[in-house]
Amino acid sequence: MKNKQMNKFPMKILKYTFFLMAILLAIITEINPAQAQHTFTLSDSTFLLDNKPFQIVSGEIHYPRVPREAWRHRMKMARAMGLNTIGTYVFWNLHEPEKNKFDFGGNNDIAEFVKIAKEEGLWVILRPSPYVCAEWEFGGYPYWLQNEKGLIVRSKESQYLKEYQTYIKALGKELAPLQISNGGNILMIQVENEYGSYSNDKEYLAINQKLFREAGFNGLLYTCDPESDLEKGYLPGLLPAINGQDNPEIVKRKIRTLNGGKGPFFIAEWYPAWFDWWGAPHHTVPAEQYTGKLDSVLKAGISINMYMFHGGSTRDFMNGANAKDTTPYEPQTSSYDYDAPLDEAGNATDKFMKFRAVIQRHLPVGQVLPEVPANKPSMVIPAIRLQAAIKLADLLTTPVHSLKPMTFEDLNQAYGFVWYRTQLEGGKTGILKIKGLRDYAVIMINGKRAGILDRRNAQDSLSLKLAPGKVVLDILVENLGRVNYGPNLLKNKKGITGDVTFAGTELQDWDMFKFPFKEVKSLKFKPGYHADHTPVIRKGTFMLDKVADTYLDMRNWGKGMVWVNGKNLGKYWEIGPQQTLYLPVEWLKKGENEIIVLELYKPEQQSLTGLDKPILNQLHLR
Repeated sequence: MKNKQMNKFPMKILKYTFFLMAILLAIITEINPAQAQHTFTLSDSTFLLDNKPFQIVSGEIHYPRVPREAWRHRMKMARAMGLNTIGTYVFWNLHEPEKNKFDFGGNNDIAEFVKIAKEEGLWVILRPSPYVCAEWEFGGYPYWLQNEKGLIVRSKESQYLKEYQTYIKALGKELAPLQISNGGNILMIQVENEYGSYSNDKEYLAINQKLFREAGFNGLLYTCDPESDLEKGYLPGLLPAINGQDNPEIVKRKIRTLNGGKGPFFIAEWYPAWFDWWGAPHHTVPAEQYTGKLDSVLKAGISINMYMFHGGSTRDFMNGANAKDTTPYEPQTSSYDYDAPLDEAGNATDKFMKFRAVIQRHLPVGQVLPEVPANKPSMVIPAIRLQAAIKLADLLTTPVHSLKPMTFEDLNQAYGFVWYRTQLEGGKTGILKIKGLRDYAVIMINGKRAGILDRRNAQDSLSLKLAPGKVVLDILVENLGRVNYGPNLLKNKKGITGDVTFAGTELQDWDMFKFPFKEVKSLKFKPGYHADHTPVIRKGTFMLDKVADTYLDMRNWGKGMVWVNGKNLGKYWEIGPQQTLYLPVEWLKKGENEIIVLELYKPEQQSLTGLDKPILNQLHLR
């Protein structure tokens, strides 16, 4: 009898252990998409996750704007603020930079980004429309689409649909297996992007839906549009979502009107701040202006995606620009800080803490948010001397020759710079006029800088007095970013897009030299360079015995780009408002580090210093 009782005792313990483990597993799977299979459906008023009401509390993070090594950290910060979901666009021009050449590696590994989100207990809202806007080069379209004769983006034109289909199928292979219906964590997929602000062709939207389905995106599809354009961009049968409106009564009324009197209700883009462009003030909005609005939205049971939760940085040449018929050309800055809850370096801001407090009040009883990770350390790097240099003119090699200037697209060049050269007879004074300058030009006469033209200021002409004899005219043109929003998407070729005249006579017989600057490690530098006021590339090194985030102080420089250890940090421009470049800890190393600076109009600069915090709000207009 005693032995039987002793045998039963461990069995009871075992049963209780399994019971407790089952409860624990249920709790974990309730909050963590990494732990179990799930379902995601709609009711008349709310989303249903595993047949239970689920309120999406999401924030936007774009994978290419954050170093891959930092993705997990940013997601931990999202969880700490109370987000259960993150949203991200997918960028066609990153994944198919040249026709039929796909790239899903490194910082473009969107599938790994989604998988890390799952591991960190986050759902994902995927926004893979070929058009993203996003203050991104060409709104996400690859430049080479403009070389397909007759192709019209965001249309039913056959060549566009063919390229769209090729891309979305490639994307489907990467991401369709990660949908919730396939055991992944992608809850919803957005079809097109604010299409109602562009057009209202329902047949085109239906084609989008069909292409998505054929690519394997079999989950919940939705559309998103501003309130004023909601009906134009909505496709019957899909879930309508609203952008920019946070009044609960209006949100519910507008969506019910389109959705047969039903919900669920989703604010697909909620803007607690805004982005910056060169030559305009830095945008900031106090958190207090939005905490009450966030509280009312969550109280009403409405799901929300804040744009942006974390902006990060737009590096390389990937910034976009605004340009409407009634406003000037406005290229966006490299910093995409956005005055977001999480700053450019991934640190919690006052806005983060105040939004977190609001979200905490609306959590289920007993659910506690993770502790907020401490802000990452930052440092001031030692002053750097960049004494090795090379003139950009010394890098001119074999040109492409043409009677008339060729555009970037004509030259099959996506980004960067093109150097245009021709000769003319001197001994006269006149106006040099460039028709269709896109976007910024350094003008040189016989190897000396003669002036600058800037599309932002509607500049296309310069008065020149030429000495007698043969004159070499050089024009270095920079692509400052293709337009990412509005009807000018169809007018996005770069370089010199029209005729060049001097004193009323068209200039012909041009040589074009390509400077895409995809990498700079192969450049050969020389010590003891003497500045001659033409564009230059400088190189230096600096030693570190520890690494941390830092910021390069570019206030003494003019305009250009910076690479550290081969990584392109983006653009600087003395006009501001951005005066620093964020250098993430992930791209530094103990010991020797290399820095390369391309400078367009202050080639005499040889020193560079660091700061432990950014300067994003100083204007110095020329």
